[in-house]
Amino acid sequence: MARMTTPHTIAVLGLGRMGGAIATRLAAHDRDVVGWTRSGRAAGSVKVTEDPREAVARADLVVLALFDGPACRQVLDEVRDALPADAIVLNTSTVAPAEASALARQFGPSYVHAPVLGSVPSAAAGALQILAAAERSALDRIRPVLETLGTVRHMDDAATAAALKLIANNGLAGAVLALRDALRQADALGLPRTQTLDVLELGGLGALVARKRPFLLDGPAAAPAEFTIGALAKDMALLAAASDTPLRSAAGLADTPAAPEADFAVAATVPAVPAAVLAPLRAYLRGHATGDPAHFRGAFLPSAHIEGIREGAFVSWRLDEYCALFPGRPAPDEPARTRRIDAVDVHGTVATATMTLAHGADTFTDVFLLVRVDDGWRIANKAYHRHS
Repeated sequence: MARMTTPHTIAVLGLGRMGGAIATRLAAHDRDVVGWTRSGRAAGSVKVTEDPREAVARADLVVLALFDGPACRQVLDEVRDALPADAIVLNTSTVAPAEASALARQFGPSYVHAPVLGSVPSAAAGALQILAAAERSALDRIRPVLETLGTVRHMDDAATAAALKLIANNGLAGAVLALRDALRQADALGLPRTQTLDVLELGGLGALVARKRPFLLDGPAAAPAEFTIGALAKDMALLAAASDTPLRSAAGLADTPAAPEADFAVAATVPAVPAAVLAPLRAYLRGHATGDPAHFRGAFLPSAHIEGIREGAFVSWRLDEYCALFPGRPAPDEPARTRRIDAVDVHGTVATATMTLAHGADTFTDVFLLVRVDDGWRIANKAYHRHS
């Protein structure tokens, strides 16, 4: 018969940033904790073993704090035969919903899926938000341990807990990319970074700015990372795959030119889109402003096509045909027309861009595919939608 007493002997498998903080917190609250990690990294005063099977052999509770689903499966496969019959497996790792469901089916009522919201300081302070999915008896048995780490929020099932953790991290990714946009605009306006951060700290991004100011001012090496770009990008890739829904933050983080081990806040400091990428888009704008087709010839590749719906029919103009539409002089209402570049995303040697043009009674959304060629960036193709 399974023991119903609160676990006292705890094995923590994975002593990275979060696992180390969890192990240290539990040990400081009179739990008998033994840790294991592939790197052999120690976590404060926590006892460490080189053999994960030895770590779990006497454990009432086995805590997983690993990078991803494959790591969880590999480690659990390695230690499963050494697990005591009545031990509970508590998985705090961020994995895909399908991976969480598979582990719950594999281990049955002895498995608790409990991803956490909060970073290393939250773990150290016992202030994590814990999304726990388990049978009531298992959850009740380990609740005192969980409450040492933070606040327990009961979830319906493992897949739901895993999915909600990914959604929470999507909010974090969105915030850091919104901060990136704000800093890029401030840089374009010539505003001092410190002054910009002071004002941003007063608004909706204030908590993030206050917590991450050293990284936003001094770069990747400002302080030890609490949560890395690599981990957040991994989570966004998991979310995009699980939802089968486009996720802009997945690409935005993956393209951050920084080491995966850098703090995720460094993603907000990526410089603005290079001027070379913007050059053909600005030439295209000049073509509309002046009516001079020479600007379009400089902006587009000679092989480019311009496509869309015109008077109810699909058109696909070659560049010469498109240039012939322009008379070489500005439109009569040019002073009232407006144009803006909405978004540019660069992926190595290709880029996409979106632009809005308000031309009298019509507004156009232009979507561009750009490529880097020997003499710089050029527009390979354009598609447009006309809003009347």
